[in-house]
Amino acid sequence: MIESLLIANRGEIARRIIRTAKWLGIRTIAVHSDADAGMAFVREADEALPIGPAPARDSYLRQDRILEAARRSGARAIHPGYGFLSENAEFAEAVMAEGLVWVGAPPAAIRAMGLKHAAKQRMIAAGVPVTPGYLGDDQSPERLQREADAIGYPVLVKAVAGGGGKGMRRVERSADFAVALASCRREASSSFGDDRVLIEKYILSPRHIEVQVFGDSKGQVVHLFERDCSLQRRHQKVIEEAPAPGMDALTRDAVCQAAVKAARAVNYIGAGTIEFIADASEGLRADRIWFMEMNTRLQVEHPVTEAITGQDLVEWQLRIASGEPLPLAQDQLSITGWAMEARLYAENPATGFLPSIGRLDHLRLPDTLRIDSGVEEGDEVTPHYDPMLAKLISHGASRQETVHKLCDGVRKVEIWPVHSNAGFLVRALAHPDFLAGAVDTGFIERHAKDLVPPGKPAEAVLQAAATALLQKRSPDVWAMLAGFRLNAEIDRRVAVDVGKWPYLVQVNPAQATVRTENGVLFHDGEAWEFAAPRAGHSGYGSGSGDGAIVAPMPGIIIAVSVAEGDVVKRGQPLIAIEAMKMEQVLQAPFDGTVAELKACLGSQVVEGSLLVRIEGEG
Repeated sequence: MIESLLIANRGEIARRIIRTAKWLGIRTIAVHSDADAGMAFVREADEALPIGPAPARDSYLRQDRILEAARRSGARAIHPGYGFLSENAEFAEAVMAEGLVWVGAPPAAIRAMGLKHAAKQRMIAAGVPVTPGYLGDDQSPERLQREADAIGYPVLVKAVAGGGGKGMRRVERSADFAVALASCRREASSSFGDDRVLIEKYILSPRHIEVQVFGDSKGQVVHLFERDCSLQRRHQKVIEEAPAPGMDALTRDAVCQAAVKAARAVNYIGAGTIEFIADASEGLRADRIWFMEMNTRLQVEHPVTEAITGQDLVEWQLRIASGEPLPLAQDQLSITGWAMEARLYAENPATGFLPSIGRLDHLRLPDTLRIDSGVEEGDEVTPHYDPMLAKLISHGASRQETVHKLCDGVRKVEIWPVHSNAGFLVRALAHPDFLAGAVDTGFIERHAKDLVPPGKPAEAVLQAAATALLQKRSPDVWAMLAGFRLNAEIDRRVAVDVGKWPYLVQVNPAQATVRTENGVLFHDGEAWEFAAPRAGHSGYGSGSGDGAIVAPMPGIIIAVSVAEGDVVKRGQPLIAIEAMKMEQVLQAPFDGTVAELKACLGSQVVEGSLLVRIEGEG
């Protein structure tokens, strides 16, 4: 067994690996950026070494600094986690050239599956079914446009070196293709250093099914069954589960055997995930499930597979990297119960899921679920890394039991002042279609009005806010008689601001069941700030009616498409801003002229700063 392990990652990923490594008696070494010096994973490792400034490109993506840290610490192996350098063949080779153990896929397998078009060609040769599309070398915009038109819309434009939902755009009609292609290439170049793309037919009733595979150095390959990751937003997974709803035994055997065949085709060793797209318009059928790509690493959602199989997949990785055979044969693996994972993000659904940053002054996570988290109360959420706060995982005897257990747990999440998607997760888990297993990748978009409703608080929240204000008022007996009348019932209406909006609440203390803490209410995963109304209050909120386009989040300007004096049309792209691995394109709110331009390419901006102002025609 490996004696010491350097973890070339951060946050919950590093904590997850540290947990298993310590159980196996392996000394752990963490590396961290300056921004992460106080994080939990740094404290939990046996040793921790700094590797550079906050931006990932200056720290976690610096191969030289990670290798130097391995030399200084005496590490015997490097685990790259998932993300960052985990699928970088050059880094894997550099690790092995140092005489260290690489806890990951062989470099040749990473290369074979890393470029999506080449991987699909290899799968075709191996007899694995793939989705229709264009995988050619001619990357001219004209050729790509023609191919997309020939395939038929909608199509999906994907970075050949992509992953994690980055460098991916759905295009509904030919007229939109050029703009989507440019945006996709820009993001692909920024994220992967490669702007090449492929085009796939977009499946109209798609289910995202993936199979966990493992191979060892003895040539053995097994699968640990499938996961359903269909509930996505902007191609980012939100809720995952195992097994897949509606998967019968024959279809499961077909898709899992196809995954094993795909892994064998590249002589795979270690943990990997074969991703499939299914046309679920008539349920899951073996002849309507196609290979999409392979992730040559452990996945974020691996806990659901651990739950239904009873296996520790990080332990499997470490044993295989140490030269041991697979811990179990295929006939020794089986499914027990159901598991589900929800990803808790620092983001605000009310503002289009823009990332939220700041200090986690208040953080409470449920003790009824498995929690894989990289943050603790008091930590700072910065704009430098992925905004995921935690993974919440439930396991039960049935899907119904599992989803109810997860939903009840997410309801108890309390986060302030950073915004989170916890309330959104509650509504998704409680939605009738989700409870029925009627989920595909369009679920969130289709039910957006139910999942991200107008920001009016529930009656229980208003009652709690009004009651809390009454309790805070002066104990003077005459002040307590507010609303007292000699000739009518007592007027128990209370004016209160909740979420910066005014409400007049008819108080019924029996309904005030929501917990309050320091001027904040927590209810079904949501957090609401409340206070006595301000004098002259007439409501809040602003729009783009005056033509002022402001930064919706702190970030870096990555594209400026206009200049002062330009005439623009409503919906025309003006500025692109990037933060926390997310690109936001700001568009003209109406026809007009660019009267003022404050944004500069490459500049750092803060939330709310003026970027461009449009003057309307006439």
